[in-house]
Amino acid sequence: MRLVIARCSVDYEGRLKAHLPLATRLLLVKADGSVLVHSDGGSYKPLNWMSPPATLRVLDQDLDDGLVEQWVVQSSKTDDRLIVSLHEKLHESSHELGTDPGLIKDGVEADLQRLLAAQIETLGEGYSLIRREYFTAIGPVDILARDAQGGTVAIELKRRGDIDGVEQLTRYLELLNRDPLLAPVRGIFAAQQIKPQARVLANDRGIDCVTLDYDALRGVDDSTSRLF
Repeated sequence: MRLVIARCSVDYEGRLKAHLPLATRLLLVKADGSVLVHSDGGSYKPLNWMSPPATLRVLDQDLDDGLVEQWVVQSSKTDDRLIVSLHEKLHESSHELGTDPGLIKDGVEADLQRLLAAQIETLGEGYSLIRREYFTAIGPVDILARDAQGGTVAIELKRRGDIDGVEQLTRYLELLNRDPLLAPVRGIFAAQQIKPQARVLANDRGIDCVTLDYDALRGVDDSTSRLF
């Protein structure tokens, strides 16, 4: 990856036109051919960019007064061009980053399912696990369990619980309650966050809502020792 901090102006030409006036910016040239123009704000989103595949030509002769370089980034698929006019370079460096292993997400629904299944009594004393990913004709129920009275409980897990999740659990309950070996089956909608509309709908349908503390399930946060 090549990093350049420079006073520059930027023009995009093609299906649309855009102009960035002269200012100090960070220019990123990646190994995949993409070129991104960043400011010191705006979080992760670049001000302008050219996606790969693209070719970069650096012009350093016969330029207008005040320019030290001009980059012409040409898309390999369209006639679009990104033209970066550099008036002053403040920093330049190149770094070999190597192959990235990719993002490993923590706290996804599969993690919640695994942790809650292993600590099923989080839902109440006397709960026991029947199985994870209980198969039905319309998809797998995240967790099927029994409560302290021996009743069957279907648990739908979400990171952020909304109305769609309640509707999904409703469909599972309608199907599971046709099985005489399982019926009656009640539902629990469990999530790290549950939207108010989803909670209202769940309560209206007789479905319990449980807010899960992911850190507590992982054993890295003892909720009983907190002041707040």
